[in-house]
Amino acid sequence: MADPIPVLHTRRLTMRPFEEGDREPFAAINADPEVMEHFLAPLSRDESDRFLDRINAGFAAHGFGLWALVSSQMGQLLGFTGLSVPRFPAHFMPAVEIGWRLRKSAWGQGLATEAARAALDFGFGPGGLEGVVSFTNSDNARSLAVMRKLGMTHDPRDDFQHPLVPPGHRLCPHVLFRISRARWMARHG
Repeated sequence: MADPIPVLHTRRLTMRPFEEGDREPFAAINADPEVMEHFLAPLSRDESDRFLDRINAGFAAHGFGLWALVSSQMGQLLGFTGLSVPRFPAHFMPAVEIGWRLRKSAWGQGLATEAARAALDFGFGPGGLEGVVSFTNSDNARSLAVMRKLGMTHDPRDDFQHPLVPPGHRLCPHVLFRISRARWMARHG
């Protein structure tokens, strides 16, 4: 039997496994064109459900994953933040990625950064990771700001054309940020 998925708590959030009742609100987040602006397209309900199934399988396979973000006050599903293993070829692979997706009403409150800090504490602590990357298309100012707030570093030589995005598409150019366990522990240990 797999270890139970750890539940993490921050000042304003509970980070827990996704539950069956999360499917509908998660699908609404993934269908929002503004939330999905930096992806090729919003997700259909079926695509969202399959994504949630992959999230749950990720915890079983790796011992870490993308946690459901729930407002500690309201109990509302706000999105996800966590760690995953990208499934495409790139010069920086194999790697563990930190990522996030929040409903629009949760933007601009520092929640992605707050949750990402908890995910990195887990990853560099019980998760035993030595390094984590994050990447996005070069126009995603909100995600780039979170990466910088986390203390991640960017070397333009690491930037890449995302292999799952059609060449020449506006979303193809991606920037890569990194953080090592040593750097994280020096800043937050």
